[in-house]
Amino acid sequence: MSQFPTSALAPPRARPRAAVLALALGAALAGVAIAPAAFAAAPKGGASVHIAFEEFTLPNGLRVIVHTDRKAPIVAVNVWYHVGSKNEQPGRTGFAHLFEHLMFQGSENYKGEFFTPFELVGTTDQNGTTNVDRTNYFQNVPTTALDMALWMESDRMGHLLGAIDQKTLDEQRGVVQNEKRQGENQPYGRRISAKLYEALYPAGHPYNWSTIGSMADLDAASLDDVKTWFRSWYGPNNAVLVLAGDIDLKTAKEKALRYFGDIPASATLPDMATRIPKRERDTEEVVPDRVPQARVYRAWPVAQFGAADGVDLQLFAQVLGGSAASRLDARLVHRDRIADSASVSINDAEISGTLVVMANVKQGVDPGKVRAAIDEEIKRLIEQGPSAEELEQAKTASRAEFVRGVERIGGFGGKSDVLARCAVLLGKADCYRDELKDIDRASVASVQTAGRKWLGVGSHTIVVQPGDKPASSLPETASAAPATQPAPIPAADPRFKTVASDLDRSLGVPDTKTFPALKFPAQRTAQLSNGMQVVLVERHETPIVQLQVEFPGGFSADQGRKVGTASFAMAMLDEGAGEYGALQLSARKEALGAELTSGASLDAANVALSALTDKLDPSLDLLSDMIRRPRFEAAEIERVRAQWLAGIKQEKARPQTAALRVLPPLLYGAGHAYAIPFTGTGTEASIASLTREDLLAFHRDWLQPQRARVIVVGDTTLAQILPKLESRFGDWKGEAQAPAVPDLAQVARPKAPRVFLVDQPGAIQSNLYVGELIAPTGDAGSVDFDFANGVLGGEFSSRLNMNLREDKHWAYGSYSGAGNALGQRPWIAQAAVQSDKTVESLGELKREIEAFASGSKPIGDAEVVKIRAANTLSLPGAYETTDALMAQVGADLRYGRPSDFILKYKARNDAMTPALAQAAAKNLDPNALTWVVVGDLSKIEQPVRALKLGEVQVIDNDGKPVR
Repeated sequence: MSQFPTSALAPPRARPRAAVLALALGAALAGVAIAPAAFAAAPKGGASVHIAFEEFTLPNGLRVIVHTDRKAPIVAVNVWYHVGSKNEQPGRTGFAHLFEHLMFQGSENYKGEFFTPFELVGTTDQNGTTNVDRTNYFQNVPTTALDMALWMESDRMGHLLGAIDQKTLDEQRGVVQNEKRQGENQPYGRRISAKLYEALYPAGHPYNWSTIGSMADLDAASLDDVKTWFRSWYGPNNAVLVLAGDIDLKTAKEKALRYFGDIPASATLPDMATRIPKRERDTEEVVPDRVPQARVYRAWPVAQFGAADGVDLQLFAQVLGGSAASRLDARLVHRDRIADSASVSINDAEISGTLVVMANVKQGVDPGKVRAAIDEEIKRLIEQGPSAEELEQAKTASRAEFVRGVERIGGFGGKSDVLARCAVLLGKADCYRDELKDIDRASVASVQTAGRKWLGVGSHTIVVQPGDKPASSLPETASAAPATQPAPIPAADPRFKTVASDLDRSLGVPDTKTFPALKFPAQRTAQLSNGMQVVLVERHETPIVQLQVEFPGGFSADQGRKVGTASFAMAMLDEGAGEYGALQLSARKEALGAELTSGASLDAANVALSALTDKLDPSLDLLSDMIRRPRFEAAEIERVRAQWLAGIKQEKARPQTAALRVLPPLLYGAGHAYAIPFTGTGTEASIASLTREDLLAFHRDWLQPQRARVIVVGDTTLAQILPKLESRFGDWKGEAQAPAVPDLAQVARPKAPRVFLVDQPGAIQSNLYVGELIAPTGDAGSVDFDFANGVLGGEFSSRLNMNLREDKHWAYGSYSGAGNALGQRPWIAQAAVQSDKTVESLGELKREIEAFASGSKPIGDAEVVKIRAANTLSLPGAYETTDALMAQVGADLRYGRPSDFILKYKARNDAMTPALAQAAAKNLDPNALTWVVVGDLSKIEQPVRALKLGEVQVIDNDGKPVR
């Protein structure tokens, strides 16, 4: 648990390549310092990964780091400002995060939403986040759109304040406050983490307050306050620009100087000294929350990012609770069975780190017993140290995580992110090399010493106990009264100077006229001797091989069985197979640096492997065991069953998953294969009644080689991989008769709108969902409908979000979309809105949907241009990772599409017109909508009834009628 970054954008929308059900739904230069060309990220004999970078600093202080990676025609533009919530003062909390939002509202030379020019060039992975130490903005753009991206980033760095007025401030203040409500309106929400940090870090410590700030401080923030905040710190001398991807040093120098060189420096934000609290005693508190089970948090202030023993502490945490084979899992979850889950995490921030142990207490167990067991395991690990085997497993897992992250040039954990974090927090862009060396150097003794040093007296424990009121009802802690006067503006740093630029910003954003061509990598196919189909896409840039074995069925195969059988059976494949029990299997995976997962989706069941190239053979052995020789041991079934039932209770307690449990049966009707909770977890009654025989029967019926598709993407060839697969699967024979694929009957839409209300007492937001069935993914019109939906709710700047977030600021976001399915697809629109705007928000959703479907607000040329660009111009860079390739190939096979489907998809988007999009929009019938509203019915029920959206019924979180 940590103070997670908070986002100014919605999660990235699903592209066609991610075809699974999306519901469960940056001679005048100051000089060039050239970094070492490469480094090895793995131990001797292991796979190596190289990050080569070069860097230079502009005269105004902007540090620029350049990494060249030509595998895709995209450039990651990543701007980090060394400004976070720790630089605020009590009474002015939340300013850094509020300003992150304001910086997306246009600039002096660009009037409009910041995202619009990026949408028009097919930008991907675009976001902005704030944490205690920094604010960052990142996006991947086509190489030809780099000038546009640098113009936009430089304009908001150097030319922002004239675009911020009172209306903009009020709008984004409202958006941030709804983001805050959304995080608090969850079980174990923001108030819990806030209390943890308030206890560990004393008043006045820069980590004492939450990044999102207090409601009172946000309410009190004035226009002068926020402008002073920007003038004080958001200069180029407090920033790092990382350009990674299809770019070289010469180009980066020219463009960085042209776009950023004339921006004057601000004051230089002074570095803060390490400030780890020295707590003299352990403390504890009990916090009531409306939750289904107790949870224990144990936390300590620990080593900061880059500390000499920071890696040793990370390895200690990995052994203690970082994996399914960890000490805490073995004791709490497997042996004593007093907790449903346990974990350890470290937020290693700039001036202090925070280590948190978390355990979900099994129903009926005293939380004190869980806390005592946690303390015993920590004490034992400190006294004895990890075993040599445990330490090597932890090292391998850490290296493998790094290797997988740096396959990407952008995004969290990608190469630009790694370089930027090191440069900003430690002033050394290649600090990751030191971390990797520290992993290799770490010993049993050094890890033991780090644990002993940091996990002594000084912890804080929070026990979250189930209660009648949500934690969001607790008052916020006020460390100071809201500020009433703007802070003084510090003087600009005189060491830096500007360089004149020939850029005329009055000409506007540079126009991107050409774009990279779409080239989907070649697929090679083969067949094993038993008929198993194999599809390979080679990708040799990273020493990783991804493999997925997919079978038909999935959630829909529960038809005629106990609901949740598919998901439960597939999950059990990972709980012991071949010669390995559950813990031994987890330990073996960790020792190999392999990721092995099994699960089900709406129409498929799959087992997936991500293996280091040099560990491929033993990793494939584990994959084969999981698929062919799962144990289904009775004791493990009972353990997983208890965890599963607790998970269903957690789903019911969270408003979003509560809605997605009840909505599908309402849409599809009793008896339909899709009339199930879209989480796939089933019901408490069905899971309670599952037997070992039920699981064996599912495995026998649905995991059959003649139905299997093996998709391989990564660092191998057909000549290499086929013999490996043949030796492990070639002799596998399935049952003579396999069950038929589920009957996906056509469901008629309701004859009138319906409204279903689910009570969430004490909720500070209402979660609004509205759905309707549309044609399957394989329907000839599905591409057209998805295009049209982009206009309504598929993009940040689409109609729903611009209305409820940007115009009304009643919600943090509002989107719509249809997941993929072999049968009729569920189209769903959603928004989480402040409770006192529930009825108004429902009215706006209704109005927008009706205007969209009827054409009373016709789809315009500009909207078509935007959605076409978003859908197609991103495609050349969309397949940078093996995950993306795997998803696209898998979807094409699952839905019976040709291997060149993505080219056909692009062609259809290129041909789209307003008339075609409007015709597709008419597939929605506003008179057949099904609404689900989860909120505090004591506040919203009667107003919703008075709105007369349709017949209203109150149901419980199992979908059963209440009134």
